[in-house]
Amino acid sequence: MLDLLILSLHFFLCFLISVVIWRGPKDVDLHSSSTGTAEMEADGLILIGKEDDIKRSQRVTAKVNGREVVVFYHEGKFHALDSRCYHEGGPLRLGEIEDIDGQACIVCPWHKFKITLETGEGLYEGINPLEPSPTPKWQSKGVKQRIHKITIHNGNVYVSPPDLSVSFDSDYFADKYKNSGDLAMEK
Repeated sequence: MLDLLILSLHFFLCFLISVVIWRGPKDVDLHSSSTGTAEMEADGLILIGKEDDIKRSQRVTAKVNGREVVVFYHEGKFHALDSRCYHEGGPLRLGEIEDIDGQACIVCPWHKFKITLETGEGLYEGINPLEPSPTPKWQSKGVKQRIHKITIHNGNVYVSPPDLSVSFDSDYFADKYKNSGDLAMEK
């Protein structure tokens, strides 16, 4: 009887885990099986997916020219950025979005680095020790994360290919995981 109870508990836990995995963030791999490249339109834009689908899921990860890009839909706006955090390559697609001083920021799940969705700036909270009574304030580390231009046309969401003539800190991890097929790698 005890064996039956343990076996039932095991199957129930497996069922719960599968539901959590099934309901989690959805990834989209836009590689064509024959060419290994994403669907590119005549104007150079890369199709990510249907606008309504991304609005429903709130985020989607896709391969754009071999690099992982995460597209967020937050407070009525689309944002796209390299999916690996500039700090140590953490999976930003798994991060929470927080409002910091009026800016929507993705928080890296590995080390809690905060990155603005709009500009890709890294933010930190610091004090000026020269102030009489220093209070912590949010400050910019500069643009660290590569953002990607989004275009909406006929209900589809497109991303412009990255301009690699300008480098960003996140490029290191975008290149490290390029073509690895490892959209779900976690620490």
